[in-house]
Order: sequence, then C-alpha cells, then structure tokens
Amino acid sequence: METIIVGKQAQGKYRKNWKVCIGTGRLGLALQKEYQDHLRLLQEQIGFSYIRGHGLLHDDVGIYREFETADGHAKPFYNFTYIDRIFDSYLELGIRPFVEIGFMPKLLASGEQTIFYWKGNVTPPKDYSKWKDLVQAIVTHFIARYGEEEVLRWPFEIWNEPNLINFWQDADQAEYFKLYLVTAQAIKEVHPSIQVGGPAICGGSDHWITDFLLFCKNESAPVDFVTRHAYTSAKPHKTTPELVYQELNNNTSMLEEFKQVREMIQASPFPDLPFHITEYNTSYSPINPIHDTTLNAAYLARTLSEASDYVDSLSYWTFSDVFEELDVPKAQFHGGFGLIALNGILKPTFHLFRFFNSLGEELLYRDENIIVTRKPDGSIALVIWNLVIEKGDDFNKEVTITLPLEFRDVFIKRDTIDEIHANPWRVWKELGRPRFPSQQQIQMLRQVAEPHVRTLRKTTENETLSLTLTLSKNEVSLIEFIPVYEEAQPYIDLDDSQMTSYS
Repeated sequence: METIIVGKQAQGKYRKNWKVCIGTGRLGLALQKEYQDHLRLLQEQIGFSYIRGHGLLHDDVGIYREFETADGHAKPFYNFTYIDRIFDSYLELGIRPFVEIGFMPKLLASGEQTIFYWKGNVTPPKDYSKWKDLVQAIVTHFIARYGEEEVLRWPFEIWNEPNLINFWQDADQAEYFKLYLVTAQAIKEVHPSIQVGGPAICGGSDHWITDFLLFCKNESAPVDFVTRHAYTSAKPHKTTPELVYQELNNNTSMLEEFKQVREMIQASPFPDLPFHITEYNTSYSPINPIHDTTLNAAYLARTLSEASDYVDSLSYWTFSDVFEELDVPKAQFHGGFGLIALNGILKPTFHLFRFFNSLGEELLYRDENIIVTRKPDGSIALVIWNLVIEKGDDFNKEVTITLPLEFRDVFIKRDTIDEIHANPWRVWKELGRPRFPSQQQIQMLRQVAEPHVRTLRKTTENETLSLTLTLSKNEVSLIEFIPVYEEAQPYIDLDDSQMTSYS
C-alpha cells in the first residue's frame, strides 16, 4: 500500500494554465447548432478563456471575395457576415478568439494543394500585397466591431504547422518566414500593441523554433509569443478505413518536450517570450478510439497537473466531436478529438478537466499520480489517478492519504471515472455500437456518462485525517474535503435510530 502524507505548508501555487485556451475544428463549424450547444455546456461547467481553430480565411467563412470591375480587373471584397456571427457567439459565451491566420483563400492561393475533407488551401499567397491588404482589413474590422480594448486581448498566431508538407506547401521554411514577416508587420501597422506569434509547429522539428526566433531577431520581425503543438502517439501500427490505432509514449514525454522548448526560448534572443501550446492530445488522428476512453483521461492527468510549470497556456484539441477533418463523423463514437461526443455525450476526458477545475490555487502536494490543493476557506480538493496502459483487469492500487484539516467534522465527496463509471464508450459497445443511436439510446449514454459519486462524513484527529482508497484501472477521482457545520437547532428532537433500517 502506498502512503502519502500531506503537510500544512504550501508548496507554491497551482496555475490552471490548461484552461486558458481550448481547440475547435474549423471556425465555420460554429454556425451549427450542436457545436454551439456543446460550447455552451463546456463554458457552463468548466469555462475556458480562449478558443482556437483553423479556417479563419477558408472559403466557407467567406471573408475574401473578388468581383470584376468595368475595366476587367479583379477587385477584392471583404465579407464579414459569417465571421461576425461566429465571434459574436464566442464572446456571448465568455470565450475570446485565439486567432489563427490561415488557410489561404482560393482566389489568393498560388497553388492547388489542400488539406482535409473541407480542402483548406496550404499554398502561399500569389500576391503578397493583396494578402497584406486582407490581413489589415480583417484586423481593422475586428477593432471597429469589438473595440480596441477587446481586440488587444486577442493573440494572433500566424498559420498552422508549417513544418509539415501537408499544412504548408513543401514545408518551405523560408517562405513561411516571409509569410510571417509580412503578416505580423501588417497587423502591427494596424495597431502596434496587438500580440503576434508563431511558428505553430508540431513536435519533431523544434529547430524551427530556434530558426524562427533568430529570423525575427535578424529581420526585426515582430514576435510576442511562441507556439507549438504536442501529441504523444507513435506512428499507426494498424489502420482501417475508419479507425487508426497507435501506441502511446510515456506520459512524461510531453512534459519533457515542454521543458526542452522552454529552455530553447530562454537561450534565444527573446528569452522571456510567453510559450503557448496551441494544440495537444494523445493521438494526432481524429479517428483514434483512444480519445473516447478513460485511459485518455488518466494518461493526460499528469499533463494537467504539471504542464503549467513550463508553458503559459495549453489548448486541448478539441472541445467537441463536431469536427470534419476526415469527412463528417460516421458514428456516435469514432475516435474524435472532442471532450464532448456527438449528441452531447460527455467523454471521460471532459470530467478530467472538470475535476482539475475544482482544485484550489494553493498547492500542498504533488507527485506523478496525485495533486492536492487548498482553497481559501481551508477546504481541500485533490485529484488522484491510476494510469494503466497494460491490458487486463487486475490493476487496483491501495493508497492511504493523510491530510491537514483545520476543522473537526469533514464531509468527503468523491467523484470517479474509471473503466466502469463515466465510460459511455464501453456502454455504446455493449449496445452493439449503433452508428446513429436512437433517442432512447442517447439518453442512456448521457446517463452513464456521469461520474460515480460517493460521500462520507468523518472526524479529524489532531487536525489531521487519514483516508484509505482503492483505485481501479484508469481511475481518476476528484476528492473534496469540506467543513461540516451542524445546523440542527437544539429544540429539534433528532433520533434517526427510530427510523426503520437505520440505527
């Protein structure tokens, strides 16, 4: 049995940098009702500050258009109808855009290369002058509509994963640096205090960060923050027409990457730049079943616990399975990135975020499997997990935790997700994996998606309390220790022993 003794002295602050930002599919999806329903649910139960997604300049949002003039020339027209509707809806839900500039409008594109089912163009602009005008028109419009004070709070990130040939033609670093310089300078000309950054690369090409920051230094390119993406799955070992299967690296690998990149920034000409992870998850594939499982939640628990030591923000990719990179989703559970599955069914990883949101700011104890915090009222909240990647069922773990508590009577509430509880993917399989479940099946899946809740009342001894737990496979539990103040008045004759079956 493992024994954990938590002291009274705070070890520092717990910063919830994981809730600064959340990822979304392309922005055009925000015009769908289910998307909006999911985002509203997310904000009500967790509450993120920013949202980042692709496709600001994609043709389905429709910002860039051209019409032919009388003399036969093509004149740009900027249409903000849909982007206003999208950003209005975000702000109404208390979430701001973390603006990603991309992809290339078809009429401005220098080539035909596209990515995804929805054909985002990934080629450079054929006319950098028109591109600059477009960027400045957008930023100017945002300030006119939402006000200077508001827009100055929006970060502007230039492109997405230009180190990959799928996302940037030929992964041409020099051409990306040119795009970055033109775009960043264009934004700063509209307002010098707007925050711009990049290079938004994925792992495996971190030399781009060093090269990028040297370029910014040498060319006097504006740069206010650095962005990177992080996924921890290996290459697929099995692929079917609808699913991808991948092994996971050690759950410390992402944290090690964060630390290494932070050190690279500190060694650069801009050592104090904020460092944002604008995408992260286990698998980088939107059809990997790992995303639907409790394992996904248990695996990422340590990231939520420790990542803020190295990064200024993290953006989980993504909040919803309303997502279409590889076509419209073909089944209720299909390995989608989302915290919320189709039909508003909460996945285990949604509850992971909700659990960590319930933690206090005062850090009392932390190791690779637990984080313990104290709130201003003296109550304690902890999250504990039992990550098991191996196959099989016999992986229970016994833990005894001794805590400092400044009150005598304690109400203990334990919310749990594991392989049995809050695992709608398991129940969906038992139902026969219905691709398009009936309303009755949807209600059932929503019901079983809720955590298992247990409560207990105990009395402290010498301002300490010990609690012994049995953790099941891939369990993640939020345990809250709340002071009890008995409210029964003296004149009320309370005697539960007189009730049948109670003593």
